[in-house]
Amino acid sequence: MLRQISEDVRVNLKDRLREVREIIRQSRHDGSGDASILREATSYLPPFPGKGIEGLLSHAASAVDEALSIAEAFVPHERPIKVDGTTVKGLGTYFPVGNEDRQLDAERLFRRDMYYLTKAVLAGLNIDNARIHEADFAAVHATMRKRHGDLLAALAAPGAGLQAIAAACSALLVECLSQRPVRFAETVSETPAVVGSSAPDISCLAPLALACGLATAGSDGAPDPDMLEIAILAADIRHDRIVQACAKANPVAELTPVFATLLAHLP
Repeated sequence: MLRQISEDVRVNLKDRLREVREIIRQSRHDGSGDASILREATSYLPPFPGKGIEGLLSHAASAVDEALSIAEAFVPHERPIKVDGTTVKGLGTYFPVGNEDRQLDAERLFRRDMYYLTKAVLAGLNIDNARIHEADFAAVHATMRKRHGDLLAALAAPGAGLQAIAAACSALLVECLSQRPVRFAETVSETPAVVGSSAPDISCLAPLALACGLATAGSDGAPDPDMLEIAILAADIRHDRIVQACAKANPVAELTPVFATLLAHLP
């Protein structure tokens, strides 16, 4: 229990530090960040003599950003060397059967992979105004184990087929949409989204669930570097159908045949 609490604190701290770092980067004097951030932060201050407080703060932000970049070079990271289809693991890896230590290790791997895979998906969709919360992916992992243990157990059963994989992928997407690990700049509400209400969320998160399903279905072979890109394209083609399924009373049941069809026809 104490280990889990410590892990939760660490993940939330990482999210907050990432947000601070993003604000610093947006405030650099030599960058393309939004200057309105600094103007808003200093609007209540009296006029500053000389160069101006906004210019001084932007140069200070640049210095802090460069110092943090240097510090990062000396700190070991858990990030993947390259983020592509080979980064995705099967659902059996993310949700294994085992003791608490094994579950915690799997949860850590899941949220790390999902964080970097989400960044890759956002880049593929040309979206650069979103924030990713690793803590929300941790919540997705916990909710999957709590609410959908039967679907995860079916994956581990001998002879589990595409239908079982599709059902687990559907549950994963539904829980991701509920926790909203990706927050877009134009999003005003901070409350959990109603499933099916946000097309941008679905565009970003559906490829992740599909990629996990593809990795699960192809666990016996070598991972395909193009699998993530394939998942992005396939989810985009079936976007309207996925949105419709998410809006139903039982989205997991409605999504399962959609994912089953995609898994059956994709390499």
